Amino acid sequence: MFGLEKPAGQQEPGRSGGFPNMASVGDFNVLSSSIPATKVELSVSCRNLLDRDTFSKSDPICVLYTQAIGNKEWREFGRTEVIDNTLNPDFVRKFIMDYFFEERENLRFDFYDVDSKSPNLSKHDFLGQMFCTLGEIVGSQGSRLEKSIVGIPGKKCGTVIVTAEELGCCRDSVLMQFCANKLDKKDFFGKSDPFLVFHRSNEDGSFTICHKTEVVKNTLNPVWQAFKISVRALCNGDYDRTIKVEVYDWDRDGSHDFIGEFTTSYRELSRGQSQFNVYEVINPKKKGKKKKYVNSGTVTLLSFLIETEVSFLDYIKGGTQINFTVAIDFTASNALGFGARLPPDGRVSHEFALNGNPQNPYCHGIDGVMEAYYRSLKSVQLYGPTNFAPVINHVARYAASVKDGSQYFVLLIITDGVISDMAQTKESIVNASKLPMSIIIVGVGPAEFDAMEELDGDVVRISSRGKFAERDIVQFVPFRDYIDRSGNHVLSMARLAKDVLAEIPEQFLSYMRVRGIKPSPAPPPYTPPIHVLQTQI
Repeated sequence: MFGLEKPAGQQEPGRSGGFPNMASVGDFNVLSSSIPATKVELSVSCRNLLDRDTFSKSDPICVLYTQAIGNKEWREFGRTEVIDNTLNPDFVRKFIMDYFFEERENLRFDFYDVDSKSPNLSKHDFLGQMFCTLGEIVGSQGSRLEKSIVGIPGKKCGTVIVTAEELGCCRDSVLMQFCANKLDKKDFFGKSDPFLVFHRSNEDGSFTICHKTEVVKNTLNPVWQAFKISVRALCNGDYDRTIKVEVYDWDRDGSHDFIGEFTTSYRELSRGQSQFNVYEVINPKKKGKKKKYVNSGTVTLLSFLIETEVSFLDYIKGGTQINFTVAIDFTASNALGFGARLPPDGRVSHEFALNGNPQNPYCHGIDGVMEAYYRSLKSVQLYGPTNFAPVINHVARYAASVKDGSQYFVLLIITDGVISDMAQTKESIVNASKLPMSIIIVGVGPAEFDAMEELDGDVVRISSRGKFAERDIVQFVPFRDYIDRSGNHVLSMARLAKDVLAEIPEQFLSYMRVRGIKPSPAPPPYTPPIHVLQTQI
């Protein structure tokens, strides 16, 4: 087994991430919109562009193209404005893109000297181009990537500087608490069991549910627990968008009785506790039938606190390093090549340096990892059993030594066999769930992987000796689900890479939140080079 230890500031280009945001309480979902990505704004500048004009300087424009996963076709994403007469443009118009941690997004920046008002780029002089990935930009020091412009043989085409900045317009969350007074009595033998339902309005006039409070039993004067919701979920960043709040009396059979409703907005709520945030609960049917109807009670905002949510990207920018360790199964059942007999004495090892050098167990990048793997196949004997606990404990020892948020550890285990040390592995995972660490298991081949699904813990949190894991840190992916029968190997591998990495950002953030670790305000002045940590099962 071997591991790749990779600082996040120099991560593999194109790995980007989404941050799901959904919790559930009892029978009611605390619904906040599942934010699939961080939005980033790309700013483009050039220096020393080619001069294509005879009597003046070039009038440059930048055109951005994107390439879908597994597709060779480039599609135009957008264009900057044209800046007249300069070889060193700083374009004002930005490109706003979704940044996904788990996806590779290829980008191409083309530059032209604009000679007419025609939108047809073939009518203008080509100044060169630059290829990169969105992850390469974000992962650069200060999220600033500078590269040479190429594409015209024999010519120095200048350089381009692309800077990424995360958009923060919808990153706020609010912590709110409400109470009610003199609500209508709905239960025949008791009072009411009230709860609130929040909806945000849509452009077509419809409403989308975004939050439910808990039920407070047998009272007409409830005080609900404070709850946190993202501004994006509450109003999608539009502070004046209508928010409708409905009040219900909970019934066991689900036929909850409608007490009444009121409307407000984020801007009104942001005033906090005041006379402006005491709302009359109105039941339109009762109001239409009873001339003396006043209201069905009142709801009062008790507190309103704005919190800015930090993202995975904030920690990366702040200098947190992502250390990546790869463990490969060397049991005899595996034709690809983890328990193995090592030379010269044939001892069985579940934790050895793949390159054969325990004093310097490092590989340079993925190519170095693959080279060490193929070399080891010639010197070790495929054996068994398939034990996961040793390698998990190995990485856990490193993770246990760095708990300040400066490093996070990801272990990738590639295996084809049925796990042999299930009890020990579960205990290791439960212990590791307290550490800055995630585990990805890729199952290769036709074996039954039911045990791996149990380790995944998405349905039932994994436990050992009556002790539950503090958080979910395991992601299992069966390789066979990503074999594209149509022969599109590139697309299938891109889907595999996406799903393998999809849960890392949220697992990472869950550790930081629980520990109360905030990202550093600025990246460190020096980012260590990429290197590979090896440990062999």
